[in-house]
Amino acid sequence: MSTYELLAELPLIVKGYELEGHEVALSSEFVRKSTVIRLRGSGVEGAGEDVTYAAEDHEALQRAGASAPLAGRWTLESFAEHLRSLDLFPQPTDRPEFRLYRDWAFDSAALDLALRQAGTTLHAALDREPAPVRFVASLRLGEPPSLAPLQRRLKIAPELRFKLDPTPSWDDELIARLVALGAVDSVDLKGQYEGTIVDNPADPDLYRRVVEAFPDAWIEDPKLTDETEAILLPHRERITWDAPIHSVADIQALPWPPRTINIKPSRLGGLQSLLDTYDYCAANDIDCYGGGQSELSVGRGQIQYLASMFHADAPNDVAPAEFNLPEPPTGLPSSPLAPAASERGFRWD
Repeated sequence: MSTYELLAELPLIVKGYELEGHEVALSSEFVRKSTVIRLRGSGVEGAGEDVTYAAEDHEALQRAGASAPLAGRWTLESFAEHLRSLDLFPQPTDRPEFRLYRDWAFDSAALDLALRQAGTTLHAALDREPAPVRFVASLRLGEPPSLAPLQRRLKIAPELRFKLDPTPSWDDELIARLVALGAVDSVDLKGQYEGTIVDNPADPDLYRRVVEAFPDAWIEDPKLTDETEAILLPHRERITWDAPIHSVADIQALPWPPRTINIKPSRLGGLQSLLDTYDYCAANDIDCYGGGQSELSVGRGQIQYLASMFHADAPNDVAPAEFNLPEPPTGLPSSPLAPAASERGFRWD
């Protein structure tokens, strides 16, 4: 039986739903918006978080309100099939992957509600035990780049480790100082984000300096050209993928079989796609680590919950959301996070 089949026939009663907007300024240039979907039925509520990046998509959804025909008696599988027959975007989006993010938001809310109605938890339903979650904090160092964002976080959590986004402005002095810190677990080259504000050019000089300076770090999402492939060839065992992965088929289409990949539930879309991907990786000796999308609410805990069951001891990019703030508060937890699954549902307290 597949992992998804353990959940597919869970009964689900939906009476209605509500939408809840969230927003946080994560930098002077970027206000992150998200929408929490709250499905109701049988006196309980299930929640999921839409992490599409376009503010106008959230605004349109929230203006439209709870207008989708979701009420009824379902199984998790039949509800998901019904969702896929609907257009959940009141106004068209120009980013097809955002439809996957919204599918995940509704699927995760339905999973939470079905489990709560059944009086059980996700780990009990899957017969898996949550474990302490090792996490890293994901950062860009600004332009011009500075160690200040790392230093602010290391004052709060001295043992914190990082996933960093190198840019062409990283000079040898900055790289040497980062090496001396000894706190970099992975470098995200952002070479697979064409057409977005974080897209990074395939800079052979940057690639060479970074992969040589951090010989033990994972190398995520390089852009492959004749020049960069020659540089990366000796380091293929360390190369991981994130942005291209929306399905098992995308893993199979990678230029070589990966040793590990970044699993982002929202990027994979629905619950079945996520669980089928976990099953495929387990069957093919591909390790996983978790990734986030700057979740502001319940979605962050849900990806931490998944990490606790499927890849707890990996360099999971699922740090508590406060680490993403420009000025993180004191008192944040250190890695690993202690298991914190709710008594019912798909929640992480």
